[in-house]
Amino acid sequence: RYIMTAFTNHFLFEFKTGLRNSSAMMMFYLLPLGFYAAMGFIMVEINPGFKELLLPAMIIFAIMSSTIVGLPNGLVEFREAGIYRSFKINGIPPVSILTSPALSTVFHSFIVSLIIALTAGPLFDAPIPENWLALLFITLLAAFTFSTLGMLIGVISSSTRAVVLWSQLIYLPSILLGGMMIPLALLPETAQKFAGLLPSTYAMQAYFGLSYNQVTVIDPWLSVAVLFVSGILALGLSIYLFNWDSNNQTRRGSPLLALLVLLPYIAAIIIGFV
Repeated sequence: RYIMTAFTNHFLFEFKTGLRNSSAMMMFYLLPLGFYAAMGFIMVEINPGFKELLLPAMIIFAIMSSTIVGLPNGLVEFREAGIYRSFKINGIPPVSILTSPALSTVFHSFIVSLIIALTAGPLFDAPIPENWLALLFITLLAAFTFSTLGMLIGVISSSTRAVVLWSQLIYLPSILLGGMMIPLALLPETAQKFAGLLPSTYAMQAYFGLSYNQVTVIDPWLSVAVLFVSGILALGLSIYLFNWDSNNQTRRGSPLLALLVLLPYIAAIIIGFV
């Protein structure tokens, strides 16, 4: 009961902090909604075919902005400030420390995703999903996968500058090659293989295959499996590699173990592409 109370209090603290912190508000709401509006009003006019991608792509963008870019910074800043030491003294386990801010971040990104899903059709004539339950399921799965990757980035990063490096290795390629701007089927074969290392690729393929009932390059259920396994791996590695204090020079494992999270993507490249 004490652990659940502490978890709830921590979650509410993180959620309220996200609403009060200007940087968090930028990553959680202003950036994704501003980019969504720009893509809807400008990109659709330049390339009418982009409206086919708009709804799922902007949902993924909103999730990535919150989880890959926004989430890790808070974890590193708390560790550098020594806040986790007091958590350790009070018996709060690493899984609670990591999942509370992650759940709060997912909650914010889900609100933005809901706004996008309900307005993309009326505002920009974007195609409406044929299966809304599948859309909800994939959105929650994508949020789980990206939030655990954000956790892992926060755990292995030695500073906020390192967070920027690691997060951008996922964030920018996902936007350019992950099917959010250009459909995966239109990419050259080499670019498709590289895109297979990006979780956004599988989220987009799952959306189109299961929500819109379209033919996809990657089997949509394989995409679901890759996202789920990747999320489980990232969560387990985050807990295992968690460090209570930046001044602690001893770790339970090397940060290079985080590369294990790539295994399901590599496997999918081998078996999933036509």
